[in-house]
Amino acid sequence: MLSAIVLAVVQGLTEFWPISSSGHLILVPRFMGWADQGLAFDVALHFGTLLAVMVYFRREVLAVPRAMLLQALRWPHREADARLGWAVALATVPAGIAGLLFKDIVEAEFRAPLLIAGTTAFYGVLLWVADSRRGAVNDERDLSLGKALVVGCAQALALIPGTSRSGITITASLFLGLSREAATRFSFLMSIPVILLASMLEGYHLTTTTEPVAWNLLGAGVLAAALTAYFCIAVMLRVVGRIGMAPFAIYRLLLATALFVTFS
Repeated sequence: MLSAIVLAVVQGLTEFWPISSSGHLILVPRFMGWADQGLAFDVALHFGTLLAVMVYFRREVLAVPRAMLLQALRWPHREADARLGWAVALATVPAGIAGLLFKDIVEAEFRAPLLIAGTTAFYGVLLWVADSRRGAVNDERDLSLGKALVVGCAQALALIPGTSRSGITITASLFLGLSREAATRFSFLMSIPVILLASMLEGYHLTTTTEPVAWNLLGAGVLAAALTAYFCIAVMLRVVGRIGMAPFAIYRLLLATALFVTFS
C-alpha cells in the first residue's frame, strides 16, 4: 500500500509540472526496490489526474463544450469559449494519431534510462530558453487554430519518455507568444482529452486482461493522484507568473544528472 501511495503522489506531482513524470517513475522504484505496479494501477493514476484537472477547470469543462454545440447550431454563444474548445480539440489530433501509430514502438524502443536522461535535459534547456522569450498574450482563448495545431504537434513529442507533456506544450506556447499563465492554462486544458483518451485505451486493455485487480490499491491510487495533481495545478497557476520556468528547468537538469549517474 505504501508504494502505491508514494507512486500515486509522484504521478500527481509530475503529471502537470513540466519536470517529466517518466524520469521520476523510473528513479523512485529503482531507489526503493519496488516492483512494477502493473497496468491497472497506471489506469488508476491517469484517472486520478483526470479528475483533478476536470474539477479544477470545471467552469471550462462545462462552458466550452456548450459553446461549441451552440456555435454548431448557430445559436447565441460565447465566441471565446467556442474558439478555445476548437483550439484544444485541434491540438489533441496530432497526439492522438501519434499515440495510435507509435505508442507500442516507443514503449519498446525508447524506454532506456539514459535516453530519458537526455530528453529530460534537452527539453529542460528548451523550456528555459522559451521562458526567456515569452510573449504577452494573456488569454489562451486568443490562440489561433494554426498555433494551436503547432502546440498539438509539440504535444505528440511527449510520447517520448523524458519529454514531459506539460513541459513541451508550455514551451511551444511560450515560443508562440503566450504569457506564462496562458501557456500553463492551455497546457492543462489540453491534458483533458489526452488523458481521457489514454485512460480509455488503458481501461480497454485492463478489461481484456485476466490478471487479478487489487481494488484497494486502485482506490488509494486514484485518491492520492487526484489530490496531489489538484494541489500542483493550483500552486503552479498561482506562482508561475512570478517565478517563471527557470526553477523547473534547473530541476530537470538535476534530474537528468541523477539519471545519468544512476544508470551509467
